[in-house]
Amino acid sequence: MLFPVSRLALVCLASLALSGCLGEESALTSPVSSQVGLARDPKLLVATTRLPVGDPPKKPWFSSERSPDLVFAEARLKPPSDSLIGTSGWSIAKVENVDRSNAAQAFAQAAFGHNLLLYIHGYRESFETAATSTIDLSEGIRFAGVTGLFTWPSAASTFSYVADRESAMWSRDALEDLLTAIAKTPSGGRIHIVAHSMGTLLTLETLRMVRASGGESAMERIGAVVLAAPDIDIDLFARGLERLGPDAKKITVISSTNDRALAVSSRLAGGIIRAGAADRERLESLGVRVADASEFGGGIINHDLFLTNKEVQQVIKRAIERS
Repeated sequence: MLFPVSRLALVCLASLALSGCLGEESALTSPVSSQVGLARDPKLLVATTRLPVGDPPKKPWFSSERSPDLVFAEARLKPPSDSLIGTSGWSIAKVENVDRSNAAQAFAQAAFGHNLLLYIHGYRESFETAATSTIDLSEGIRFAGVTGLFTWPSAASTFSYVADRESAMWSRDALEDLLTAIAKTPSGGRIHIVAHSMGTLLTLETLRMVRASGGESAMERIGAVVLAAPDIDIDLFARGLERLGPDAKKITVISSTNDRALAVSSRLAGGIIRAGAADRERLESLGVRVADASEFGGGIINHDLFLTNKEVQQVIKRAIERS
């Protein structure tokens, strides 16, 4: 079936805009500012419902195919370096210590004794672009603990919005298993979650499941939960917060009323506003903290301000510090 030109343009804009960032295929460029976090130990903990590419994994490391089981791995990173031809950014040197049989526990053990920053990406992301965002975020806020990525099998394709949404929801059980395993690990640190766009729906739904199955005690180790530009139906968002009860106060929403990606998503959803584009007052009435980033949106899309704007990144840093 052929779309009218205007409809096709709308779909294309949505597909590009709802991705993590328009320059997502570029190299990792965050500078090393001090010997903390990734600068001290350049390693990314990975939990994924993607299939590994090879055994051991070879570039591009993980595919868009669904793995029947959660997979754990450690991505060893090569920090930025200067040379005669310029400065190179972060890169993945190798992926090792792959565990497919006991992944959640393996991740929890790798994070043992440390605070954890766990990033959950949005629509149209490959493993490598999701890793890019994770490292940029961790370096941007100078996170001193262990950095992790939960990556679900996005098709990383322009027209994969519906398929991506289904793959994200298919990954709920795996994310629940991961969070439960980490929370039950003795002498563990706090779990700070930052999710973006479609990944916020996966996150909210999973936190509902964790609380429903484990009660308040299951949520004790969860620190800050930052939902950046949440691509969630506002009514569904409100219902999810009701189910979280007092744990909803852990959530900080980074919103923007001029987020053009969420405006397109709202049109495709029949005009229902997305949580990330709702008015501050409406969001605050639901019991969450709100950081309105509308004034910082000077670009075309304004959907990835948590990665591109240092003042917005400070919102995440403060949310973690006060949790």
